[in-house]
Amino acid sequence: MANRQMAQANANAPENHLRLSWHDTQMMATLSPQTVMDYFCRKSNPFYDHLCNNETIRMQRLGPEHLHNMIGLEYILLHVAEPILYVIRKQHRHNPSEATPIADYYIIGGTVYKAPDLANVINARILNTVVNLQSAFEEASSYARYHPNKGYTWDFSSNKVLSDKSKSDKKDASAVKDENSGTLFQKQRVDMLLAELLRKFPPPIPPMLQNLQQQPLAAGDEMTPGGINATDMNNATGPLDIKTEGVDMKPPPEKKSK
Repeated sequence: MANRQMAQANANAPENHLRLSWHDTQMMATLSPQTVMDYFCRKSNPFYDHLCNNETIRMQRLGPEHLHNMIGLEYILLHVAEPILYVIRKQHRHNPSEATPIADYYIIGGTVYKAPDLANVINARILNTVVNLQSAFEEASSYARYHPNKGYTWDFSSNKVLSDKSKSDKKDASAVKDENSGTLFQKQRVDMLLAELLRKFPPPIPPMLQNLQQQPLAAGDEMTPGGINATDMNNATGPLDIKTEGVDMKPPPEKKSK
């Protein structure tokens, strides 16, 4: 009973014209701007409404110019790109100067199709995007691995293309790192330039060392390579001295057992 009701509901549901196409093999070869409306208005065409004004003027043997004086549903030839493309519009006429578009149909190579509206185009694009994103997430999650110590990692060993790409990316990264480090000539050149700059612009000498340099050198004193009296440096009482006065060198008293 339920299956019968479902089949009846599907039969009563409106047919989706976007999935339909129609052609007449007898008149396909004779299509022209003068005959395309007669081709579209054939009774076997599922896109043609037989209650339209076009059918009325055909029965009365009137010309298409009388459509502007009628009110109701009509079909007009909107665009022509001979010899392959014709666009026909379905519209509702309110007066000779006003009509509301309802649907567009295009004929390519003698086959009639219904042009989708903006809502159908957006829905199709969104559905296609969602399907592609879902497949991408599913494929990405298949390569995720979890370990209690390492956490989440990627394992592309099952996919040879991604595995080879990952290896090539690592090689490229190492090659870029080697290029950025420079050659041996560049390293030596940089060292030479730094030494030259250090010779031209020596760092300033601290004030304490300047005072030691200004003191006269007595007999038996030694001079350091920087021109500083070594004896004065040994006898200096500045911040470089390690003060040992007043420090008790005795070990702590031992605790007596009770």
